[in-house]
Amino acid sequence: MLNRRSVLATGAIAAVPLAAPWGALAQGRKDTVVLALTLEPPGLDPTAGAASSIAEIVHYNIFETLTKINADGSVSPLLAESWEVSPDLKTYTLRLRRGVKFSNGVPFTAAAVKFSFDRAGSDKSTNKDKRTFANLTTQVVDDHTVVLINKDIDPDFLFVLGQATSIIVEPQSAATNATRPVGTGPYLLGAWNKGASVTLTAWPGFRAPATIKIRRATFRFISDPAAQVAALLAGDVDVFARVTPRSVAQFKGNPRYQVVMSGSRAKTILAINNARKPLDDVRVRRAIAAAIDRKAVIEGAGDGFGVPIGSHYVPGAFGYVDTTGINPFDPDKARQLLAEAGVKTPLTLTLTLPPPPYARQGGEVIAAQLAKVGIVCKIQNVEWAQWLSGTYGSKNYDLTLISHVEPFDLANFAKPDYYWGYHSPQFNTLFDKIKNAARPADRARLLGDAQRLLAEEAVHAFLYQPQWITVANRNVKGLWKDMPIFVNDLSALSWS
Repeated sequence: MLNRRSVLATGAIAAVPLAAPWGALAQGRKDTVVLALTLEPPGLDPTAGAASSIAEIVHYNIFETLTKINADGSVSPLLAESWEVSPDLKTYTLRLRRGVKFSNGVPFTAAAVKFSFDRAGSDKSTNKDKRTFANLTTQVVDDHTVVLINKDIDPDFLFVLGQATSIIVEPQSAATNATRPVGTGPYLLGAWNKGASVTLTAWPGFRAPATIKIRRATFRFISDPAAQVAALLAGDVDVFARVTPRSVAQFKGNPRYQVVMSGSRAKTILAINNARKPLDDVRVRRAIAAAIDRKAVIEGAGDGFGVPIGSHYVPGAFGYVDTTGINPFDPDKARQLLAEAGVKTPLTLTLTLPPPPYARQGGEVIAAQLAKVGIVCKIQNVEWAQWLSGTYGSKNYDLTLISHVEPFDLANFAKPDYYWGYHSPQFNTLFDKIKNAARPADRARLLGDAQRLLAEEAVHAFLYQPQWITVANRNVKGLWKDMPIFVNDLSALSWS
């Protein structure tokens, strides 16, 4: 589970078959690995899209950031060797690592940092954290020193600098990173077999090539739960992070595998399009929330691996308050609220479901629950690219089941053009206060107020905090125990 205090304290394409049988001594010299993901990314530039599957392939592998987020949520140096923070917590002076170059041979300097952050905050930016970078002023002191001035006080800023949206890009190649990524990391794009796999190969020009034990990594895309299990059982896949929870029983206790249970900062929600009628009526949104039994959804969507939440925040995070009692499961109350809103039942809504098993399985449970209060869901199963373009991009949906995995994403509720269609001057004012609260006690209180406001306005039906499951060959070493962010850090992997 992400330890936010540790973050604040850190101021100072085809599948590749296995080369040897399971457990064989030859695996001690094995330097290739096959990983699997549920979703295929739409591109390979994490500054250009919101899909977490992009970072799962390129973050820390092809692209690097100034800081590095570790499995326990702490932050350590990466492209920045050290830093100093001003007393007002708004100015960061970072000393950059020397002797670093991009894979196209261009040296890494402070100018690349300025270009990357100015680009991320520009009017034309498609970076999902554009607001963060728009509030940032980047000053080049010399080739290896950069000063970042933040308009806000953000205790999580060093963590933010380690996220995929903060990658440092080479200016000449930035426009083509989605298909021909150029970074400072230890890997290069080897091949992309659309619809099947992406292969990364170790970069001989990396600054520390001897530290990289995996020379080739293939990422396969397998969305079907049964196929996920079959690929692991057959040995076609060495590592499957965030595999379907229904696989656990088949792998626990089997000496060929390791099963890693990971905490998360993810929020699985039934997202509601607040801009559409009658969903713009808070009574209708509250009715939807009251019709849903979170525990039943956790069983159906995550096979019991999850914790109920009542707002867009999770247990264990700094400032968390329990809001599950604000919109409890109460079908009679749901019917009453619909009647008060003047909604004639049956009310027909579309329920758009992306490919991950939790969404398809959980969507069936939710549709059955909503039907009991007079809300009929027309289920639309879509592919991931369709969800990104139609639901997220064009806002063409009523309801959708999705996990938001970013650790610090309350800012999304303050974005006027975000796909939820939520607009609240009260929340915007509150969020501005959160960003500028210097005292931890004040920040925690304001975070609690924000959680309660989102719950009371039933912006969504907030469902649960998922627990992620990784199943891997027992001889793979270096897997992350917890997942404060979605990455597959290949530089940490090796075979025993």
